[in-house]
Amino acid sequence: MVEVVSEIGINWDGDFELLRDMINKSKDAGCDAVKLQAFERATCNNHPETDRLLSSSVTQNNIEKIDELAKNIDIEWFCTPMYSGAVEFLEPFLKRFKIREIDARELVKGNNTELVDRILETKKPIIASTENIPIKHTDISNLKWLYCIPKYPCEYTEIDFEKMKFFDGYSNHCPSISAPVDAVKNGAKIIEVHTTSDKTKEFIDNNVSFDYNELTQLVEEIRMIEKELR
Repeated sequence: MVEVVSEIGINWDGDFELLRDMINKSKDAGCDAVKLQAFERATCNNHPETDRLLSSSVTQNNIEKIDELAKNIDIEWFCTPMYSGAVEFLEPFLKRFKIREIDARELVKGNNTELVDRILETKKPIIASTENIPIKHTDISNLKWLYCIPKYPCEYTEIDFEKMKFFDGYSNHCPSISAPVDAVKNGAKIIEVHTTSDKTKEFIDNNVSFDYNELTQLVEEIRMIEKELR
């Protein structure tokens, strides 16, 4: 069965009522897990929306509340840490970790960052996104690779679905749901897509995000493909 991950990321803007609704709606749409991110100021100081990024970060102070929300809704949540110190407080709460594209790119080259090494030390399952074919790292048994184009957004025509044979899944930055649907048709077993509560608002990742109706449609189409392939 294809796993569908709703990347809530930074689109909850530090609003816990919105986060609860987004987790609920992601589960209602048929998603199998939701994902958040953990920043520190040093990792996002050059971003024009630094304070908003930090307000939507998983931290030591809010992680128990986030974990309780997900448990009450009965859906797995996991996280992309952006700095090695976050792994320490995330590890007791998570079944797995996500490695972002910029760090995964170095992992593919064999240049592990301190953050990647710290995540690998946990021995927990890991998902990593990259555009580069990770042939050298097929021996890391707890690591699954997602193909992605690291542009926000990317065009459908920039996606090389032939590469899917080298990957376990696909992480989407394309505004069209055709992209993740076609990734499944080409063998993806994990689909990660950004989710937004409202495309008319100025959430930071809205230009690569699907609303709840699109998310529901996406999951339905994926489940139809699964039935056809059985």
